[in-house]
Amino acid sequence: MCLSTVGERVFGAVMRRKPAQALGDPDQLHTYTFIDDFARALVVLGERDEELGEIWHVPSAPSITTRQFIELISQQAGYQVSVQVTPGWMIRALGLVNPTMRAVAEQLYQSEHAFVVEHRKFARAFGAEPTPHAEAIQRTLDWFRSNTTRT
Repeated sequence: MCLSTVGERVFGAVMRRKPAQALGDPDQLHTYTFIDDFARALVVLGERDEELGEIWHVPSAPSITTRQFIELISQQAGYQVSVQVTPGWMIRALGLVNPTMRAVAEQLYQSEHAFVVEHRKFARAFGAEPTPHAEAIQRTLDWFRSNTTRT
């Protein structure tokens, strides 16, 4: 089961031509990190014992709003989908009886307010060329096309 905030609920929904599901405020800035960029950063950090104990933010493309991100996905998929927002109060209420929703509720601050991750420290230490959103989205759409079945 994929619990990514943009996996099935956004990319999967777009692939099915259904409304993309967003949490919180889709007009707040958000940093989206492409999984390949995250993996490359972990490899870099894993090869350097001298960096243990440091706090690192991995390279990410520039922060944009969730609505803009969904629009980019829709454009690249070739069809427009609407954005369906699940309000925070509903997630919190469901969290009272569902452990998964409780975990989601604990991270709502990332979608109800601007969530901008800064990777200058990583870039100074190791260099950083995060994958542009357009390329990351295309590669993710390609993955969804070849790894999921439409329902």
